[in-house]
Amino acid sequence: MKYLFIIIAFVAVNACSYKPVIDTAGRSGTFKSDKASEITNDLQHCKTIAKANSSLIGDFSHWLWSPNAETKSKVIYKKCLTNRGHSVLN
Repeated sequence: MKYLFIIIAFVAVNACSYKPVIDTAGRSGTFKSDKASEITNDLQHCKTIAKANSSLIGDFSHWLWSPNAETKSKVIYKKCLTNRGHSVLN
């Protein structure tokens, strides 16, 4: 029981602490101009979307089965930023 609590606490802290590294000078290839001017707005929107579409249990179960040990909220956050035209490096 003690180990389960430690693992759940680790996943919860890890899910809240993700800070993506984004190449703000480059383009993703999809757009003719860079989208870095919208980065602050996009970070806030994507974070809200990730929180709304994930939970602690969902993050933990996704983390257990993910080959990259990523939580569900991190995957949603990265995909949202990528789909908005940002080059996410990690």
